Amino acid sequence: MSVLSSSEFWQLVTVPDKTAEPESVSERLKTLLSDLTDEQLIEFDKQFSLCMRQSYTWELFGAAFVMAGCNDDYGFSEFRCWLISRGETTFNAALENADSLAQCTPVYHLNEQPYPYLDEYDLIAGLLYEERNEDELPFVPSGLEQPKGKRFKDKPKFLKLAYPQLFAKYWQ
Repeated sequence: MSVLSSSEFWQLVTVPDKTAEPESVSERLKTLLSDLTDEQLIEFDKQFSLCMRQSYTWELFGAAFVMAGCNDDYGFSEFRCWLISRGETTFNAALENADSLAQCTPVYHLNEQPYPYLDEYDLIAGLLYEERNEDELPFVPSGLEQPKGKRFKDKPKFLKLAYPQLFAKYWQ
């Protein structure tokens, strides 16, 4: 059994064209994952799930709110998928300081608005596995009902203090 290393995971998940349309980003990942064995798909899904859990914080939810008005769990999930697609360096920097996402450029735009979302990027490995095996990937529980940390205050004066770079770049 060939294990999927952390660096291999990041090579697979990181999008080279930061302005690519979300659909093409997802298609790229699906193509790359189709070459993996079932065991590697399972490992990929575990690593992806870990990244989703690590990024389930109020600080990052606030960053998504400032960047694109994200205000629900589904949107925040798609934002975290987008964050993971930006690569290990950007991901880890955002975990340390969500305001660092102001340097994360370029960002795909939809209808002239920033669109830092990847719809169902986190489901690709599971769908491929299910297609091959007529069975679902082993369930990996998230373990969290609420994001980690303290909820962000959504009034502009507080957002400007908490996310000065993102606020200057994205707040409208």
